[in-house]
Amino acid sequence: MKAEEPLAPHTFQLLSRVPGLAHGIFTRHGGVSRPPYDSLNVAWNNGDEPGRVADNLERIRQWLGFDRLVAAPQVHGDLSHLISAGDLGGYRERAPLLMAPPGDALITRLRGVGLMIKVADCQAVLVVDPVKRVIANIHCGWRGSVVGIIAKTIHRLVTECGSRSRDLIAAIGPSLGPCCAEFRNYRDELPPALWRYERRPLHFDFWQISRDQLLAAGLAAENIEVAGRCTFCDADFFSYRREQTTGR
Repeated sequence: MKAEEPLAPHTFQLLSRVPGLAHGIFTRHGGVSRPPYDSLNVAWNNGDEPGRVADNLERIRQWLGFDRLVAAPQVHGDLSHLISAGDLGGYRERAPLLMAPPGDALITRLRGVGLMIKVADCQAVLVVDPVKRVIANIHCGWRGSVVGIIAKTIHRLVTECGSRSRDLIAAIGPSLGPCCAEFRNYRDELPPALWRYERRPLHFDFWQISRDQLLAAGLAAENIEVAGRCTFCDADFFSYRREQTTGR
């Protein structure tokens, strides 16, 4: 198969230094979906043709070099799944994906298994422990920030995987920036602890919120990288706020 455009994911310097780690936050380019899902849409539930979605997912799997990709229905909560070899056989297969139960963070030590989340303005927060060889992929929208999914996922890495917070490396992917993260009803939606992140009237800096939550979880400042690319502003990425009907 050959895409009209090459896959050109956003990658992170910190993660690229970890031996044996493949990662990427993929743009909308390089797939086969037609407008308004053009072209690398990986979501089945938005109206796109299932065969095209499967083709796009296979392109990503091959580009990353994984044997399998695992995803989960995302529910904007704080539930994470620690995936073992025994879990894979019980997951529903929707080729080329294995579908875990609903949740918003995936964790594994397994080699050759990629953890996939879907975003279109929300953050993908990638976490790796190069010492214990464990990875996590976190879907964090504003609701995830409110319920503390980042801290709760880090806690599982520490308590169940033996990680030390100071060893962890994290990257915050392209997502709504402080320029465009508008919350007109923020007093009803966000707890007072997050109000201080208002950068101009009704606009909030969720990049800094996630960075601060990682710091509070014990990560070192030099081990956190922020992409700094706003998905609303940057047409290379899908954006629900910009387009409503679009890909992921």
